[in-house]
This record gives sequence, structure tokens and C-alpha cells, in this order.
Amino acid sequence: MNEVKTVKYTIGIDYGTESGRVILVNIENGDIVATSVTPYPHGVITGHLNNRALGKETALQVPQDYLDVLTKSIPEVMKNIDPADIIGIGLDFTSCTILPVNKKLKPLSTMKAYETNTHAYVKLWKHHEAEDEAKQLNSIMQNEKWLARYGGTISSEWMLPKIMEIANDDPALFDEIDLFLEAGDWVVSTLTGNLTRNSCSAGYKGTWHKETGYLPNETLQKIHPTLENIYETKLAGSVKSTGTLAGNLTKEMSEQLGLNEGTPIAVGIIDAHAALPGAGVSEPGTLVMVMGTSTCHLLLSDKEVPVPGISGVVEDGILPGYYAYEAGQAAVGDLFAHFVKNYNADFETLTKKAKTLKPGESGLVALDWHNGCRTPYVDSTLSGVLIGEKLSTKAHEIYRALLEATAFGTRVIIELFENNDIPINRVVATGGIPKKNTLLMQIYADILQKEITVVENDQAPALGAAILGAVAANAYTSFPEAIEKMACKKAITYKPNNEYEQIYNELFNIYQNVSKYFVHDSTVMHDLHKLKGEHLQ
Repeated sequence: MNEVKTVKYTIGIDYGTESGRVILVNIENGDIVATSVTPYPHGVITGHLNNRALGKETALQVPQDYLDVLTKSIPEVMKNIDPADIIGIGLDFTSCTILPVNKKLKPLSTMKAYETNTHAYVKLWKHHEAEDEAKQLNSIMQNEKWLARYGGTISSEWMLPKIMEIANDDPALFDEIDLFLEAGDWVVSTLTGNLTRNSCSAGYKGTWHKETGYLPNETLQKIHPTLENIYETKLAGSVKSTGTLAGNLTKEMSEQLGLNEGTPIAVGIIDAHAALPGAGVSEPGTLVMVMGTSTCHLLLSDKEVPVPGISGVVEDGILPGYYAYEAGQAAVGDLFAHFVKNYNADFETLTKKAKTLKPGESGLVALDWHNGCRTPYVDSTLSGVLIGEKLSTKAHEIYRALLEATAFGTRVIIELFENNDIPINRVVATGGIPKKNTLLMQIYADILQKEITVVENDQAPALGAAILGAVAANAYTSFPEAIEKMACKKAITYKPNNEYEQIYNELFNIYQNVSKYFVHDSTVMHDLHKLKGEHLQ
């Protein structure tokens, strides 16, 4: 009589901007057996907090919402599953999303003494109030060699500017904070009882380097006096490679989640970066576009090369053994949604009409900077532009111009890499948008003049996290082996239309010329941003 083989699973947890997704994955074949999504009860806090007005670029969250994802969604996917069959857990998280905690890792915002203090709350990745601090840092550090790893510019979204914002605005609170943690590291540390920082967030958002570590104190003192020794104090904690073992589930957390005490927990990873293994990529030369409200571009390489304008290059940043590059566009899906909302239209109608247009037919070119420019200019104050509009211009023509603008933005990123001797052999797209918008993906193929493979599974980050959990639990001996077994294999390929190559080359040149004008030859965007800020004060 044949013995029935027991199925083993990992849990992948994907913490997004508005909700957390938990999936249960069969480690033998990557099948997603169950899925549960828990919206954050407090969502993204903007405008006001406890009747107190917030800055126009403020974006806060409540840490308890993250724990709610665990206590609600894990039991949901565990129905009819023996906890002994869960061999590991992996998670990803938006970054840089930070929160201040005390020595026991308790968030300050949960304490009565700090519940009305905005700086005690989680600062979400898209919290942009630290723009002045970022500009100060970049001005002081402009000749430092280490800055080249981040394309020459540190973003206001990253760790040090956000910490500097608190030090400037509320020195008393800054002194009382014991630790600043990435939210993903806080969840992992809560699950294991051990303080762990992941190499992905530390490298891309915290200026950590595998060989040289963090910035020296001499450099930190130049940036801001309160940063002296901060990596030994408020940013203390060992950095571990993504996908390795962070620790094991504590008794307290196992009782809350219905899992076995001691279940292995993987070191965390940034949400978009987890999509790379989830999309089946384990080798250099493949650009992965994680397309959602924004787009994150990820690429593995066997060498470290400074590339201007990118978000960073980190050794072991995504998979051990490789340098991982990140670039990005700040507005993609939310740009299209914004347009549809303002024009009181719908995607289906706009897409149907936009498909009838040929490249260049509308006479329009747009810049996709409606939420600032991430790569290559790293400036959140830049804004969108539409050129060529006339009284005869139709909504679907503008819509197509916006689709093309995001594709041009991606082409800028690809050429940045290729011009710096980092080859891109193929392009893979994942996320919710590529599956839903076939016109968009065909436009990308035509503008990039490259085949685009769209992964059918739109849960690639959560699946990538589950893969990391499997490797950390020693279910597989290597990442390539785990990815081969567990990653999504279903995909659709879009091939470029060579007929459109010349016209799109001409439109791309216009896009580049307009971009360079507003960045290098005109201050109008910054002037308008300044005037708006003065009226909002």
C-alpha cells in the first residue's frame, strides 16, 4: 500500500500600502492554496490626526493594523490545515516605512503619552515631509563616493531624512526614542522576539553596504549633529541577508496565530523586491517591472556599477550572491486612475478608443511626473506635463499619451542601465496592471522594442515572500531551486511592432528633450511647487 505524502506549506505575507495579503503556498509546486486580505482599519492617515492638522505631504499609519493582518488572515488561510505542516513564514513590506519604538520594541504611538504626537506614528514610504532634510543631506554629501550607489541622490522617502525630520521638529521626542525600525523588521522582530534588520531595506533605504557597513560617524556628523553614533544607538541591530533565517516563532505569537511555536521566520524584504523571485527570476539580465500604483524596476547583476539616477544597488539586496539594482517611477496606476476620475470616464471605454489611435496621431506628449520623478531625477517636487493639447483633443487621446509617457519613463531607465554596461536581455512585468491592461503592455513592447513577458499571477510579492520562507526553513538548498519549483510559470508574451519603431523613437526624443528642459533649463516646476506650499501654510 502506497504511503500518502504529507503536503507541506509556507506562508507568504505581503504588506502593501492599504492592506496586508496572506497566502498559503504548497512548497512542492508553488500552488496558492488559500488567500486572505485584511484592510488596515486606519488606512493611510493624511490631513488630520486626532483633530490635529497634518502637513500636506504627511502619510502616517498605525502599527496595530499590521498585527491585525497576522491575527485575522493567518487563521483564515489555515482552515483545515495542520499547523505542523507549515514549515516557514516569509514577509515583505513597503519601504522605507519606519516607526519609533522603545527598548521592548513597543511602538511609541501605542503609549498614552505619545498618542497625539504625529512623529510617534509610522511614517509610510510615501511620507514626503522630509524633502528639506533630503536636500540638506544631498547638498552636504554631493562629493561623497558612497552616494554613487544610490544614483547620486538620497530620497526624502528614506530612513535618514525621516529621522532628521523628527530630530528637527521634535528634539525631545527624538531623545526619548530607543530605536527606529523599518515596519517589516518590526513585524519580524515581533514574531521572533529577536531584533533583526533586513539587508534589502537597510541597503536600499538605510545606506548600509555589505562590505563597508553603515556610514562612518564622521560622515553622519557632517549631515546632522544628532546622527552621531545613531547606528550604534537608535539604528542598532544586526543586518541579515534577505531570505535567511531571522528566528523562530515565539510561544506568545504562536498562540495568537494558531501556529506551532518555533516555526521558522525568514528575514524580511521590500514588497516590490519580493516580486522578483515570485516572478521566477533568479539570474542576471532580466528586468522585472512590478507595476501597481507606481512601478519598481529590479535587476540582478554579478557586478556593482554606479548608475546615475537609480534608487540603489545592494549586494544580497534581493537574492544572496548577486548585486540587485532598483529604479522606479512614482506614478503609473494611480496616474491612470487619477485621469479617469477627473474625466468622469471609465477604463474600458478609454482603452477601446485609445486602441484605435496610431502612435503620434494625437499630436500629444506627456511627462509622467504627477507624483514627482523617482528615476532618473529623484525629485518629488517635479510635476506632470501635457504638450500638444488643442480644443479638438479628446479624453482618450490624453489617456493614451499618459500610457505612452509611463513607457517612455521605463525606456529612460533601461537605457540608463544599458549605457552603463549592464545588459538587459529580457523584460518581465508583474502586478495587477499588466494583466488588466493589454493595450498598455503592447505600448510598452512597442516603445521599448523588447518582448515583454507578463506573469499571470498578480500575487508575485506574496509568493516571493513564501519562497524566501521555504529557503529560510531549509526546504530547499538554494534560491534557484526554490524559484524553479515554486514561482509562477504561466505567462503571456507581448512582441514589439517594428512598424512603430521610428515614430516612437521620435516621440521618445521629444519626451527626453521636454524632460531635460524642465529639469535643467527652467525652474517653473519648482517655482509653482513653492507657491502652492506658501498658500497651504
